Amino acid sequence: MLTQTATDPQKPLPHWQLSLPRRPLSGLTVLVVEDSRFASEAVRLLCLKSGARIRRADCLRSATRHLRTYRPAVVIVDLGLPDGCGAQLIADLNALEPRLSVILAMSGDPDRRAEALAAGADGFLPKPVESLALFQQAILSALPPERVASGLRVLPDDVIHPDRSGLRDDLAHVAEVLSNARDTTAVDYIARFLAGVARSSHDAALEAAAAALASDHLAGHALAADLARISSLIQDRLSRASEI
Repeated sequence: MLTQTATDPQKPLPHWQLSLPRRPLSGLTVLVVEDSRFASEAVRLLCLKSGARIRRADCLRSATRHLRTYRPAVVIVDLGLPDGCGAQLIADLNALEPRLSVILAMSGDPDRRAEALAAGADGFLPKPVESLALFQQAILSALPPERVASGLRVLPDDVIHPDRSGLRDDLAHVAEVLSNARDTTAVDYIARFLAGVARSSHDAALEAAAAALASDHLAGHALAADLARISSLIQDRLSRASEI
């Protein structure tokens, strides 16, 4: 269970911050708990365009360290993390007194929305997280009224495109996990992580391979063919990336 030791007065935003039409999240700090570099870069760009500051934690342990020293206004938690389930972190954050202003869940599996909301999330962001308007609205709709500017707001039509170096890092990470795996204990993590990366990068073939791996693992089938296919797809994409 998390304990809150940092302080934040939770004061209403100054008028000058509330009146920035293209930066509606000015003055807010966002903590994104996400192990994918590519997905984290997408959130970083969305925060940058919205005026928010961002911090990143790549696992539950790192997130807990962050939250013991400072109090962000917004926490965005990926549900599939290397050291546990993000839904438990959401439940712990939801129980804090005083509660954080906004707690959002994020996942490459849209079927996990109900799980996230049941844990206490204010909203759910399905990957890929690319639309600036949807990102801003997810946060603004959950903020207390005194922290949101009144009146009409023009919705931006920006769609962000993260640098592909983050995708290369994610693929290299999966390749390393695969090469070091000695049994099937890492299969669940590989399937979840890879599915999120594939959705974020609009890679249908890679997403299908991740789904097949998860399905066969759940059914108790042999996984050698699935893992070989995924390894081949990853190496192909890393080779193509190195040629750019």
